[in-house]
Amino acid sequence: MASSSSAIDVQGMGRRFGDVVAVDDIDIAVQAGEIYGFLGPNGAGKSTLTRVLCTLLRPSSGRATVAGYDVTDHADEVRLRVGVALQEAALDDRQTGAEMLTLQGRFYGMPKSASRARVAELTDLVDIGTALDRRVGTYSGGMKRRLDLALALVHEPEVLFLDEPTTGLDPVSRTRIWEEVRRLNTELGMTVFLTTQYLEEADELADRVGIISQGRLVAEGNPTDLKRAIGTDVVVVRLRGPVDQARRAIQSLNAVERVDTSSQTLTVSVSDGPSAISPMAVALAHTPGILVQELSLRRPSLDDVFLSVTGERIAKATPATTSDTSENRAVTEHS
Repeated sequence: MASSSSAIDVQGMGRRFGDVVAVDDIDIAVQAGEIYGFLGPNGAGKSTLTRVLCTLLRPSSGRATVAGYDVTDHADEVRLRVGVALQEAALDDRQTGAEMLTLQGRFYGMPKSASRARVAELTDLVDIGTALDRRVGTYSGGMKRRLDLALALVHEPEVLFLDEPTTGLDPVSRTRIWEEVRRLNTELGMTVFLTTQYLEEADELADRVGIISQGRLVAEGNPTDLKRAIGTDVVVVRLRGPVDQARRAIQSLNAVERVDTSSQTLTVSVSDGPSAISPMAVALAHTPGILVQELSLRRPSLDDVFLSVTGERIAKATPATTSDTSENRAVTEHS
């Protein structure tokens, strides 16, 4: 029975694997027609939460509704209304793309004629083309990703879950997947829940972003607003010498709003980058034991947001074994 006006509504969600906490007390609300980017490093808990929302795992605590139905109490209703493309595409290399799509339609109770008509629509929608008549074993990685996306769309779902859809793809294939996701959202009004570890992917596609670290939601909002909260500009200083001493040397300057440190790098949020660079360079030059190797100016990124709330960068965040272990157990539980 419908219970939520949001396409996805997560309240106090937790998922444990024994003593390991993979998802820790998360609240998320995704509105219909929204692209929600779930961003974080490997091992943060992104895939575990996605599997809970897709009814592949039961939550340990809290509750969630998808398309208005509780993922635990009404799992079958949820499955009828969602499309899912997980990291590992479950494709049969011996079948053709058309055969797999037709079979998927039949699984959802579509008559043969309707299933074939839907395959024809999907051929254009996800840019598969004549490859549909070839065996899947001959497909490139990008083609397999697009076929997996098409399989998730056969029954015209209300909510589409994409779990790191472009991991391992070349830049051209990645761009094509982005174009498909945008078109699905724009033309069909489809709600998309996208997990990713790629900063540019979340920035490019998402209306809102939730940033997860070690199983907890640490920041959420429009990508532009999240970056604006860090500062107007960012100055990156790579140096040799005592980082704390370098930080003290520049954090009192007028234009400096925030200083974050990571290894031998200072990430400095400033109100006016061009005017701040010279005073920073002078201050560091007069600090004993500091050798500046690089000083550059750029706009804030989502990685800067992650750094400001976790003290780490996404690319360098220590991957916990939590998610890897969790996913292996999840597959075992449902195999």
